[in-house]
Amino acid sequence: MEKLGGKGGVANEETTSTMRTAETILRLIPMALCLSALVLMLKDSQSNDFGSLSYSDLGAFRYLVHANGICAGYSLLSAIIVAMPRPSTMPQAWTFFFLDQVLTYAILAAGAVSVEVLYLARKGDMAITWSAACMSFGGFCYKATTSAVITFGAVAFYAVLSLVSSYKLFSKYSAPALTYPGNKAMEIAAFQG
Repeated sequence: MEKLGGKGGVANEETTSTMRTAETILRLIPMALCLSALVLMLKDSQSNDFGSLSYSDLGAFRYLVHANGICAGYSLLSAIIVAMPRPSTMPQAWTFFFLDQVLTYAILAAGAVSVEVLYLARKGDMAITWSAACMSFGGFCYKATTSAVITFGAVAFYAVLSLVSSYKLFSKYSAPALTYPGNKAMEIAAFQG
């Protein structure tokens, strides 16, 4: 008769498999969101009597496209790695923790700077003689706004992934202890390279 609990038990293996599947899906959803935002922004251009406007004309939107592309690629790669049924190692846990944090902030920055440019495009700023462009290029602004909203959806998933990877790292592995040679009783948690 098989054990139902404990290390190596059937229940533990099913829980691990379920958690792996959930994390894989959690990593694939932002990939789909990032690709949607990326494709929408790549196709964002408009020409009219006032001229033409494309995403590539604005550095913030180019950054949004690049950040979404990098995050989509990372999401796919990390989902493949997580889906593989093998035990997690400390270097792998640290790598996921670090990259999840970095990409969360990168995609957040891309979304934030795009929203700032969209605000200026909608409202303008007379102090610096920046006129509101969305009155003339409404279709362009609509697509750019939709792309930014989708990007913030991806940001929410990356924030959850950051929490998951930090929980997996810090619940499984503790910080190494540093002992000073002169004082054997004093141990301080420290990270050494």
